[in-house]
Amino acid sequence: MTWYLDENHLAICAIVTVAMQFSFFLIACTCKFDKVTDFAGGTNFVVLAVLTFFLPQTYSTRQIYVTVFVVVWGLRLSGYLLYRIIKIGEDKRFDDKRENCLAFAGFWVFQAVWVFTVSLPVIFVNAPASALRNTDFTPQDGVGIALFIIGLLSETVADIQKFNFRNNPDNKGKWCAVGLWKLSRHPNYFGEITLWLGLFIISTSILVNGQWAAVLSPLFTMAILLFLSGIPLLEKKADERYRKQESYIVYKNRTSPLIPLPPPIYAVLPNPFKCLCCCEFPLYTYSEEEENVIGTSSATTDPVPA
Repeated sequence: MTWYLDENHLAICAIVTVAMQFSFFLIACTCKFDKVTDFAGGTNFVVLAVLTFFLPQTYSTRQIYVTVFVVVWGLRLSGYLLYRIIKIGEDKRFDDKRENCLAFAGFWVFQAVWVFTVSLPVIFVNAPASALRNTDFTPQDGVGIALFIIGLLSETVADIQKFNFRNNPDNKGKWCAVGLWKLSRHPNYFGEITLWLGLFIISTSILVNGQWAAVLSPLFTMAILLFLSGIPLLEKKADERYRKQESYIVYKNRTSPLIPLPPPIYAVLPNPFKCLCCCEFPLYTYSEEEENVIGTSSATTDPVPA
């Protein structure tokens, strides 16, 4: 007999998410150990996708490929981040948090909210009633699958390129401007936003009534990366480190902050168009005298890694 606390499995997903994040928090806080923080987030997505897939035992085609998408994305991201942090040795985001249990807890609370909110499309697709609703392949499915693949490939390739760039001793003290990073200052974030937008579009094939809350998934992802401590934090750090180098100023002026575009094309676009259509917001530029505080810390507001 199928067991679930509500028709969309929201209650059990919330319980599992809180339990997972609290368990990892206890380990991290007790041992002053921050190597599991990002791993805990990525694997939580996988657990929710697999859990909601098997609970109703409906196994529709849409449920199968959406679940596979999230599992592939989550395992890829969590595995990469775990390998990276083990190689680096320590996560600098938590340098001022490891000794402060309450401050450290802020990251885990936000990560739990992030996982649950962003997982809404897959939770609703895997709901029991969704398997019987609009079972045909829809245009939304096609668009969503294409966006997910583009996003996953962009994020994966960008991560590999930046990781290899940073591991080359010849690149010490340089900013990454190779591969996709020639076309976008943050191609990994472009991939992250695109793939979750794709999953939401897929879910629109079956969404009804309150399930349209799934739109919070791409909106929440965009809000974190575009306006909180995703791009703003990294742009601030880059400006502080490289703004006296003319070549960096040229790179920044000719390279889109998010959407990959050829530099010669981006360079000639009018500033209003760059802001409205390319996400080149004024908060991404920091003067030498400017004191700009973005949140209390990247550890408390940004569960999505750089």
